[in-house]
Amino acid sequence: MATKIRLQRRGHKDYAFYSIVIADSRAPRDGKFIEKIGTFNPNTNPATIDLNFERALYWVMAGAEPTDTVRNILSREGVMLMKHLKGGVKKGAFTEEAAQAKFDAWKQQKESGLNAIANKEEAAKKANQKARLEAEQKVNAEIAKKVAEKKAALAAAKAEAEAAAAAEEAAQEAPAEAPAEPAAEA
Repeated sequence: MATKIRLQRRGHKDYAFYSIVIADSRAPRDGKFIEKIGTFNPNTNPATIDLNFERALYWVMAGAEPTDTVRNILSREGVMLMKHLKGGVKKGAFTEEAAQAKFDAWKQQKESGLNAIANKEEAAKKANQKARLEAEQKVNAEIAKKVAEKKAALAAAKAEAEAAAAAEEAAQEAPAEAPAEPAAEA
């Protein structure tokens, strides 16, 4: 019986979620499987992988053939590297401790690279947020300036209208007083 390590689709339409399973190569994609060794969620950024490392390594060492996508997942998680290192130990190229040290160094480097990428994305996100805030403050300042100009124009118009009304009242009172003066002369 030829075994394969493959993805088994779960989830719903437009939201695929996969189980990483060991199955007979003749079994259908979503059919019967031997063992579930993990999950793969491509909907997150970066994709979320939950893998039982020991069982995956066991099946790869036992000769299970991964599909292309699963091979990439296993490589990303270090299963394929550990298989390679264990092969070197069997051939006597180096010791088990040296193999583990190489694997730990690779894992440390990978984690630092992922942390660097996450920090870079976080910095870019903060810079974008800061730029958006500055742009919004600039727009708000322009709006406040326009509102102040409009209020000043309304205040000036109101003052002008009051001045005109006062002048009109003064003009109405002045003619009433003016005829009274000539009458006093007579």
